[in-house]
Amino acid sequence: MNIFKKKSVEQMLEGIQKTALKKNLKAKDIAAFGIGAVVGVGIFVATGEGAHLAGPAVIISFIIAGIVACLCALCYCELSTMFPVAGSTYSYSYIVFGEIIAMIIGWCLTAEYLVACSAVASGWSGTFVGILKSIGITLPTAFTASPSKGGIIDLPAVLIIGLITYILYYGMKESAKFNNIIVVIKISIIILFIFLGVSHINPSNYQPFAPKGFGGIFAATSIIFFSFIGFDAISTAAEEAENPKRDIPIGLISCLIAVTILYVAVAVVLTGMVPYQEIISENAVPGALARVGINWGAALVGTGAILGMISTMMVVLYGQVRVFMVMSRDGLLPKLFSKVHPTHNTPYISTIITGSIAALIAGFLPLNIIVEFLNTGTLISFISVSAAVIVLRKTMPNFERMFKAPGVPFTPAIAIICCIVLLCGLKLITWIGFLVWLVIGLLVYFFYGRKHSILQNEETSEDLDKVI
Repeated sequence: MNIFKKKSVEQMLEGIQKTALKKNLKAKDIAAFGIGAVVGVGIFVATGEGAHLAGPAVIISFIIAGIVACLCALCYCELSTMFPVAGSTYSYSYIVFGEIIAMIIGWCLTAEYLVACSAVASGWSGTFVGILKSIGITLPTAFTASPSKGGIIDLPAVLIIGLITYILYYGMKESAKFNNIIVVIKISIIILFIFLGVSHINPSNYQPFAPKGFGGIFAATSIIFFSFIGFDAISTAAEEAENPKRDIPIGLISCLIAVTILYVAVAVVLTGMVPYQEIISENAVPGALARVGINWGAALVGTGAILGMISTMMVVLYGQVRVFMVMSRDGLLPKLFSKVHPTHNTPYISTIITGSIAALIAGFLPLNIIVEFLNTGTLISFISVSAAVIVLRKTMPNFERMFKAPGVPFTPAIAIICCIVLLCGLKLITWIGFLVWLVIGLLVYFFYGRKHSILQNEETSEDLDKVI
């Protein structure tokens, strides 16, 4: 068997016809899905963490991170218009680099989406319990913490994932409507923070602007870049977009422009309101309002953080379900992952299994080490997409591209270099965790996927026909 065998465009399109998901997402739904994924924990937590490293120059860090994310997004736009399929980077890698690379990339996406959902659920639980405590309601630790933190189960985290799983199970159109409402509320609350905080800016807080120099700005960029993670989940919606060749690029670019503007604006206001050394990372944005006596605003922004995390969990869980579905459709995972509900037109079994795994991780496992390696998988998938654009311009120069990334090969090459630089800044424990995860994925492929691969079995059938 040729583990590097590539899938043709025709074979990819056949898989779409077999699954027959409903096409009911518009560009605004796709953009809202991206904003829902990206504007979550990052804007409320990472802003403070970045400020500790870069000082007020965290504003520059956000701009740099936004530019890198946009470079990667341009590559996603081109590939999503060429191949409007649900598998995102996994599907593109199957066509460009072959089956084994596609399996590795699919496994990297699993590390990103599944673990991210569990991690955000755990963060949501902590914030939710904290809000209840502030109004005099204290829940028992046994049911609000994982065993590693002295509890039995983190029940709020399990329940919120259960709710999101049900919404995704019920239907994509309904999920999009729910997400759109949350995104509108969340953006409104962030704009409210900017409006309330701008009058409390003290210009002296911007001095010194970059206390730790370029090194601090770079270190902050490495952290802040992960605040943009999630936009790639937009491309997994390609099969459910009404006009994917138009809606996906519009949704992607609109999402990143909006997110970058929001992040930079929050960073400007936050570092102007509070000296960077005094910003509390875990409660940066609400804490800044409370510091100047706007307690009602702090409570409202805290509520926005809760809603922000819900939409983030919804989108990353959605992305994971679609990746599992496409891998199953190709035979690399069991077929039950690609079964579509006859009424709701959603991959319901995959949704239930994925939600259950995410809930178990969030409820019982310590996430501090597990979360570390999701960044590795994300950056590797970004590198794969950028490299695929360069390769396809050579191997498929005449293929129709409704959107062409500008400046190829320089644009994707710069994106690759930026991702490699960020990878080099990760801790050793991160790489060890990722390599363990990668080995598990390769074992799944060699003991199951290779034997059940639709592509490999077609190759065997062709060989038999030649012999006969």
